[in-house]
Order: sequence, then C-alpha cells, then structure tokens
Amino acid sequence: MLLQEGAEAFLSQNVPVVTFPSSPGRSTTEVIRRAANPRGPLGVLRTVSDSAALTDNTCRHVPGILSQLNIDALVADQMEPAAGLIARHLGIPFVSFACAVPLERDERIPPPYLDWPYANDQAGLKRNRGGEMVASLLLRAQRATIGRWAARFGLSGLQTLEDCLSPLGTIAQLPGALDFPRAPSARPLLQVGPLRDPPPSQPFALDIDPARPFVFMSLGTLQGHRYAIFEAVARACHRLNAQLMVAHCGGLTPGQAERLGATWTVDFVPQRDVLAQADVCVTHGGQNTVLDALEAGKPMLVLPIAFDQPGLAARIVHHGVGIKLSPRRLSPKRIEEALQRLLTDPAYAERSRAASDAIASSGGLAEAVNSIERWSAPEPSGWSKAN
Repeated sequence: MLLQEGAEAFLSQNVPVVTFPSSPGRSTTEVIRRAANPRGPLGVLRTVSDSAALTDNTCRHVPGILSQLNIDALVADQMEPAAGLIARHLGIPFVSFACAVPLERDERIPPPYLDWPYANDQAGLKRNRGGEMVASLLLRAQRATIGRWAARFGLSGLQTLEDCLSPLGTIAQLPGALDFPRAPSARPLLQVGPLRDPPPSQPFALDIDPARPFVFMSLGTLQGHRYAIFEAVARACHRLNAQLMVAHCGGLTPGQAERLGATWTVDFVPQRDVLAQADVCVTHGGQNTVLDALEAGKPMLVLPIAFDQPGLAARIVHHGVGIKLSPRRLSPKRIEEALQRLLTDPAYAERSRAASDAIASSGGLAEAVNSIERWSAPEPSGWSKAN
C-alpha cells in the first residue's frame, strides 16, 4: 500500500505500507476533517483544492519510490489521477479501481455527485450535459494540476480525471445490480461487488425483540458527528415502536450518545453481522454501508450528504431497494413515513433480496484478483507507455 503519511491509520489490517510526506497545511487528518464538513460551493472548491494538492504532492514523491521498489504493476484508485500519470510516465501497467461510483462516462448517467435519475429522454441528456459543464468549471484546479504534470512527464492528451484511468480497464465494487444501465464499451468495466473479508465465525450477539422492527443506522466514519440526523431518526423509531441501533463511528461525544434515545448507541459494531439481523438500514449512502445492506438483502432509507452519496441514492431509488430523503429537509415525521413504507411494503424487501442474490454471483474478490493479474501481466494486449 502506497499512501500519504497518516492514511495508514485507516487500514484495518497489518499490511506492508510505504508512505510519503504530506504537503504543508494539508495533512491527511486536516484534509479528511475539511472533507467531512462540505458547506456549499465554497466547501466543494476547498475539497477540489485539497485533492489537486494531493495529486501534486503524489506526483512529486511517488515516481522515485516506485522506481526504488521495482514495482511491476499498480492497482490505482480512480479518484487519484496521479496514479495514471505516474504509471504512464514510468511505463508500468496499471489497473484502475473504483472504490466509489465508477467514473466511466455514459451520456445517460449523471455525474456521480448528483442525485439525478437515469436519463431516458432528451431533457435528461441535456440536464446531464449541463451537470458536466458545471463540474468542469468546479474542477479547474484539478485539471490544471493534471495538465502541468502531464507536460512534465512528457505525456499528451491528459487533462481530466477520466483521461487518467487505465486503458486496461477498471475493477469496481459497485455491482451491476445497483448501477444504472451502461452502454457497451471497448474498455472493460468489471463490476465484481463488495470486496470483503469473510464474515466472523461467531455471530454478533444482540438481544433483539422479535415482535418489534429492528433498524440499524450508520452515517459512516466521516459523518458520524451529525447528532441532529441521528436524533431525528431516533424520534421516528420511537413513534414506530422500533428498535434502533446507531453506530456513530466515534463521531458523538459520550453525552450525545447518552441523550440520543436509541435502543443501542455504539461507536463500532460488526456491521455485516448486525445488518443480517436488521429489518431496515438507515445510511448516508456511503458505498460500504450500501453494499453491506444489499448483501444482507435489506432495504434502505438513504440520506445522502456529500461525495458520491447522491449518485448512490439515485441508484437505490432507481432499483426500488430503498427511499431517499434530503438531510437538509429532514423531520421525524418524514422519516417515520419512509420507514413505515420500507417496513410494510414487501416489494422493497423482495427487490433487496434479489439484489443480494445478484451480488453473490458477481464475482467478488476472486474475480477482481484474477482480472488484475491477467490485465497487468507483462506486455498485455493493448498496453504501451504511449497509452
């Protein structure tokens, strides 16, 4: 794992790590703290600026590290264009990996940070083009950084994040069963489903009342501080006489956790194990929680906040496996009504179980590893430094 220093703290396993220093004022902790609180257009521009600075910093440090380590191939996060720039510069085969919603363009699919529906008509196509134009304006700092390093590395035709993707293909966690329909493409996009460790051999013990609904809620590691959202859901569950477990990932203070009013308030739990016992999942739309819920066959109430969460929320609605509410116009009554629908309309649970079956057959870790090894083998078809 090659990471900016500080990011190794987020690894769940003891794996070999090589780190490079952060740039002044942009430590990993500082960047994550700012990204966790996006506030309007200025917040977006701040996040873009931080991302561009990380790309610049990576391009400065990583080529020498890769040369010293004699790396034969890379698996590169789609969201970091430096990986594609450096791999091309050094002539190293690389495979793109989509931790979030895949960046691969399709004119009928809106940008992943928007909760727009799939474009089935000309009005939808026009709307998507408008979204791409606005995004292009917002991402000027990123494009400038990509262009500057492409020129330094002697590369041509690289200006955008999408230009820096691997010509060999992309491995994506987002399964086709949750994605919008995609037009055929010559460049492979392999949607293998969630990449996870095997579940624990001992199930997580939880004293659940089988006569009452059980709701699990998580807003992920970056948004676990949003007490007001947790409280609104807790009040709605109280009205429904539903049991609620809130996993705040360390975001709440002990006092807030005590006041919340949920049946269980914890920092971390084995999420997949708990979801297997839940009836409904309330989530911000982070891909890990969404995939864990669908893997368990559970419908979702999704409250998208930032990043690709709106895009995932739109896909959840498109496939009928959940309901989306805006966290900006949230009330216990609206949450109660949405949860009531999810708990009483069997179609949501049926479609979620069908998605679970599709995920189980999407290939998973074995398919991802086999494809990475096959695509990045010495001199694979279609690879050259010029690409």
